[in-house]
Amino acid sequence: MINITFPDGVIRQYENGVTALEIAKSISEGLARKVLAAKVNEQVWDAARPITEDASLKLLTWDDNDGKSTFWHSSAHLMAEAVENMFPGVKFWVGPPVENGFYYDMDLGDRKINEEELEYLEKKMSELAKQNNSYIRKEISKPDAIQYFTEKGDEYKLDLLQGLEDGKITFYTQGNFTDLCRGPHIPNTGLIKALKLTNIAGAYWKGDERNKMLTRIYGISFPNQKELDEYLHMLEEAKKRDHRKLGKELGIFTMDDDVGPGLPLWLPNGTIIIEELEKLAKETEEAAGYKRVVTPHIAKESLYLTSGHLPYYKDDMYPPMELEGVRYYLKAMNCPHHHKIFAAEPKSYKDLPLRLAEYGTCYRYEQSGVLFGLMRVRCLHMNDAHIYCSKEQFFEEFKAVNDMYLKYFAIFGIEKYVMRLSLHDSAKLGQKYVDEPQLWKETEDLVREVLIKTNTPFIEVPDEAAFYGPKIDVQIWSTIGREFTLATNQVDFAQSRRFKLAFTNKDNQPEIPLIIHRAPLGTHERFIGFLLEHYAGKFPVWLSPVQVKILPLSDKFVAYANDVKNKLRQAGIRTEIDERNEKIGKKIREAELSRVPYMLVLGEKEMNEEKLSVRRQGKGDLGQQSIEEFTNIIVEQISERKG
Repeated sequence: MINITFPDGVIRQYENGVTALEIAKSISEGLARKVLAAKVNEQVWDAARPITEDASLKLLTWDDNDGKSTFWHSSAHLMAEAVENMFPGVKFWVGPPVENGFYYDMDLGDRKINEEELEYLEKKMSELAKQNNSYIRKEISKPDAIQYFTEKGDEYKLDLLQGLEDGKITFYTQGNFTDLCRGPHIPNTGLIKALKLTNIAGAYWKGDERNKMLTRIYGISFPNQKELDEYLHMLEEAKKRDHRKLGKELGIFTMDDDVGPGLPLWLPNGTIIIEELEKLAKETEEAAGYKRVVTPHIAKESLYLTSGHLPYYKDDMYPPMELEGVRYYLKAMNCPHHHKIFAAEPKSYKDLPLRLAEYGTCYRYEQSGVLFGLMRVRCLHMNDAHIYCSKEQFFEEFKAVNDMYLKYFAIFGIEKYVMRLSLHDSAKLGQKYVDEPQLWKETEDLVREVLIKTNTPFIEVPDEAAFYGPKIDVQIWSTIGREFTLATNQVDFAQSRRFKLAFTNKDNQPEIPLIIHRAPLGTHERFIGFLLEHYAGKFPVWLSPVQVKILPLSDKFVAYANDVKNKLRQAGIRTEIDERNEKIGKKIREAELSRVPYMLVLGEKEMNEEKLSVRRQGKGDLGQQSIEEFTNIIVEQISERKG
């Protein structure tokens, strides 16, 4: 018999070799029908895989992220089976689950796949799903695996096998399809009740543009049709809110081939939004005791060797430039520069906590295949800051950072969020992570304590920490339910030692400070991309590039319109006049399409009575108001960042 420990701490005994699915059935048949996979000793397994020793167990359903991931991974294999049925001889590279759904990269040779064939593939996948074929795991030796794919002439899987250790290689088979895969998978194809293939794209093998272009097919699947229908509705809404489309329509940003991919040019309207966000950050940080600094866009190689970003982060940095025999790098992060500012003058405990803030410009060489509008760029303007504090001050400082996030969430109407606590993997110390096991434990415990005591919703994610310490990724959801990673909040125990940072404590002894890296508004690029989609381009009054558009009925009223404009601008309201000789209906429609919050229609009556006929974007006519009355309303909305 073996002992199985459940998440609530209950321990039950089962026969050696029992599966998670059998355990679920012993609890209830209803539960067993929902189980997609299991977490055994914190590793995700097939629900049908035998458990042969004492273990902790969590049954995973569609409500668990690991359950969804397993479901989508299995759907990718189902799609591959359908593709192989349609295109005999196809060769597959990788088919992972992604944030929403799955994809598979494949070499179709000289053949192409079109939209009609996608529909055929969907039907074939549904047909195969209904066969209720089990996903069967088989351990296989490396020589046998090599022989199998050599006979198939599949150079892609042979390449994958080179990096795999003999004794840890598995195949998975469902129906007539067999693939090299470490798993896990759902029990059978019948659980896949609804699916949609969403896109065809090209993808370079291994993400290297020097390699062959493969065909990538994206898809999404669900355990019922209702959820698929809801997702497709959200997808249609998301298309309308696509930040790239809205960014062009509203004059927010542009990209240019001569400037380079991933390097956005901010147009006047976008620059106004940037300035408003910076203003918000500066006001908030000044009230919280931050001090602002400015650092260069480049630095010597030695700085990044000291920080450890070289070699850990080298692949994400632009290549070095050499001047007078010295190698320089474009700045990929602000932290090493801030550490040098801390070290510039001696510090005592009276100087701590020291909070250094900068909207710093950084450059990261993202691969061309992952660049995406403002969401993945190569030039970033980061709402960055570093807090240097003692261990005793850590709780309050980390809590204050989280409180700042909550303040921003309220301002921008972000109601759903979660903190992802990213932890290290002890097996990768000295490789992916700084080799300080005790310090890892201490800092991870410190962060966890703050989150628990402040009732902050969070989940723990192993093996995703920064190389120098644990971090929190702030996950937020837009009004249509799309998930975004807004920013990170990181704890650093390594950089102080690397830069020999210290302060004199109350006992007149040198002490090493803890460092908190935080960026509550992330980058201008990503956050404005999120806001475009969150608001569908209809920014609140305080953030809107143009807050008021004046629409005179004819040239006769332009002088009065200019008088109103000047008064509004003196009050700090961003105002424009549409002086074109067009019908008022057309002017109103175009102002609505430009998402201007307020429109003022001015004619004979308004001019004679010194009044304004006010229209609200999306709401229509609000009636007449005096200039003073209207100005007071807008100024209040701007000052309180509402409306």
